[in-house]
Formats: sequence, C-alpha cells, structure tokens
Amino acid sequence: MAVFAGVIGGACSGSGPGSAPQSEMPGRQVAVAAACSSCHGPDFDGGIGPSWVGLAGSDVALDDGSTVVADADYLFESIRDPSAKRVAGFGVAMPTNDLTDDEISEIVDYITSLRSNGD
Repeated sequence: MAVFAGVIGGACSGSGPGSAPQSEMPGRQVAVAAACSSCHGPDFDGGIGPSWVGLAGSDVALDDGSTVVADADYLFESIRDPSAKRVAGFGVAMPTNDLTDDEISEIVDYITSLRSNGD
C-alpha cells in the first residue's frame, strides 16, 4: 500500500507528555500490517513510493502538473482512492486497499507525526 500525500491533521509529535512513541502509534502498526512500508520504506522515509517523513503540510507536485497541500483530507483521499491524485515522479501505481476509515485516520495521524529533522 502507498500513500501519496502528507497531513496537517493531528500534529501529534509522539514526544510530548501522554503521547505514545511513534513506533507504538496505532497508525504505524496499521501501516506495517498493511505492507505500506514495502513501498514507502521501512521507516517510511521513501522508496518506490514517496516518503512520509516531513510530508505533512508540504506541497505535493502531482503528475497532472498541479500542486496540492498534503493535508489530512488529501492524505485520507490518497489512501482511500490511490488513483485520485498521483504524485509526480512515481511511476508505480499505489494499489487499492480494504482499510477502514478508522484505520486510514490512524495512518493519517501517524504520517502527521513524522516531521523532518529540525521540525
């Protein structure tokens, strides 16, 4: 599974009081179980599919020449309907999946937590 986007959503850093470490976040567990890491990298830092690290809130260039902001809505749509908006430069299409809306929301929260170094 691959997600072509970033999220602004829950801005959960995974490092504040009462927050789970990123490795224990439900969204990471769902993403690993759904084999997202096979394309997005073992640490979701990229591979066949785009990196999720630093994706949240970033501008994403699409293969149709347009650009979108990688917000929660875009990420959710990209996971639910992978062919809706394809990221430029990635020739392999993301496969469809049978994730529930709750599972997708957990993955979106996880992507939101993955900030670039220095953020």
